[in-house]
This record gives sequence, C-alpha cells and structure tokens, in this order.
Amino acid sequence: MEVKTKVMGTVSVKEDRIITLPDGLFGFEDYKKYALIDSEYKPLLLMQSLDEQNLSFYIIDPFLFCNDYEVDVEDKILEKIDLKDPADVCVMVIVTLPAKGNQVTANLQGPLIINRKNNKCLQIVLGDDKYTTKFDIISALKAGDAVC
Repeated sequence: MEVKTKVMGTVSVKEDRIITLPDGLFGFEDYKKYALIDSEYKPLLLMQSLDEQNLSFYIIDPFLFCNDYEVDVEDKILEKIDLKDPADVCVMVIVTLPAKGNQVTANLQGPLIINRKNNKCLQIVLGDDKYTTKFDIISALKAGDAVC
C-alpha cells in the first residue's frame, strides 16, 4: 500500500507493517491506524498515521538502550489487543527528536505494546515512577551500561 508520510514523501508499506490502536495514543485518540516505516535514523522507526498525513512519531525498541527496562501489564489490559502469549509481544517507545541539538529522549513511562500476531497495539502508562517521559537516550548509550 502507498502511504503519504509527513517526512519521507510517499512510501510503499506492506500490510504486515500496519498496526491498529483500538484506543489510539494518549492525546491522539481519534487516530487508530499507523504504518511502521524504516526511517533514515536507524534504529528508529517512523510510526505514520494513516488517518492524518501530518501526524507521525518516531519509535524505538527500548531494550537497545535500557536493558533493565520492565513493562508489567495486567492480563486484563492485554485482552484489548488479544494478547495471550508473551512471545507475541513487541515493546516500543515514542522518541522525541528535538530541534537544534537538544536531548533525544524516549517516553519510557508510556510504552507501546504490540501484538505481533494481529498487529493490534495499545499505549499504556506504567505506574512505576522509576521511568520518565524524557529519558535521555544518547547519554545512556554513551554511558555504555544500558541501564535506566
């Protein structure tokens, strides 16, 4: 399928790279379908809304820079995306790429949980105050220990 993106023009996306968020993202509840597109900023992915061309987010696997990251979610919440097997889980976090050299940060407090079997996704809020919405990715990578 052809997808018009905010930052990359029109790109071809396979159907298995389309995710559905039944509840949308926090603050963007009306937008339910997104394409996951390899970005020019590896290992980031572009999460492009299929409902609004001007709405996109960069996302990343948090375990690339935070090996002790833990996402504890009640089974009842995971039922919303028909998730039954932990092997089907893909966790991603939204990244902020600021202008003019400010910190590149990740929202570790509001991860995305994707069911790989059906591509349904939900955003949750972790109750643990250990994580922040503005975790400095670059500093963590430079420190080399990958602990948050």
